[in-house]
Amino acid sequence: MARLFDAYIVADWTAAETKKLGDTSLWIGVAKRDVRFRLYTETHNVATRAEGEALLTSILADHRKRGDRVLVGLDFNFGYPVGAAARLKLDGTPWQAMWKFIASNIVDKADNTNNRYQVAAKMNRLMTDEAWPLWGAPAKQAQRWLTTTKPPVGSGADIPEFRATENAARKGRLQPKSVWQMHGAGAVGGQTLVGIPAVRRLLESLGPSGAVWPFGTGWRALTPDDVEPLSALVVEVWPSIFETKPQPGEFKDQAQVRSTAEALARMDEAGDLAKAFAPHKEASPELIAQVEQEEGWILGV
Repeated sequence: MARLFDAYIVADWTAAETKKLGDTSLWIGVAKRDVRFRLYTETHNVATRAEGEALLTSILADHRKRGDRVLVGLDFNFGYPVGAAARLKLDGTPWQAMWKFIASNIVDKADNTNNRYQVAAKMNRLMTDEAWPLWGAPAKQAQRWLTTTKPPVGSGADIPEFRATENAARKGRLQPKSVWQMHGAGAVGGQTLVGIPAVRRLLESLGPSGAVWPFGTGWRALTPDDVEPLSALVVEVWPSIFETKPQPGEFKDQAQVRSTAEALARMDEAGDLAKAFAPHKEASPELIAQVEQEEGWILGV
């Protein structure tokens, strides 16, 4: 089977509130082939999300001029556990409604200052009028609707802690964090709140040549004919799934984006990437609808 993509981009996003380079900052890895079709990888480090968004746009524009198809992986949640949009009383397709709500509330400035904790507190107020389901904040950001620590067991018991994709990963002995966790080691809640507006803008700039999986493509195996009209397909990735061996002098996040981009390229070369877009054999029609309309899925889980 022919390869689906010509290049593979993986971005390790950040929710940092200050400019930062090096360890635990924003890294972008790009795996592509040279004139002899040999795979090689470049990594880029930028100090702010605005710079990262501009760099992604520039890289994709260069590939588009060459007629390349690019897979873009971002390491934050594209969706929330089932029912979140309904608790916020949002109308329309849940994932689109959540993206619109977050984009209209997040203020993310060029110097990385942002209001993600205030937005998390607003979501809690609207969903439960309590300090859950979102939790975790520095002491200076804690308030009536957002606490520094995880809520007591049973709080918001009707709101799932994880999406179906995280539950599937946990069965495989992986330990993904819940999107409700905003602060602390490995927390992804903040990255999601500042990341979704960025990917939404990216897709808007691409127009019909851009799509997001599985929301825009369906949760199904993809063929070359499916991706032929696209210049970029954007997916959710979790670099921890893939084996990473840092090279001498590499930062951890730098090694992860390089390794993940290379792993996706190898999967595509072997014909395994196309199948990775499909649901598990035991997935029910209800789960498929839940993933396609609200929760999304981590590629490779």
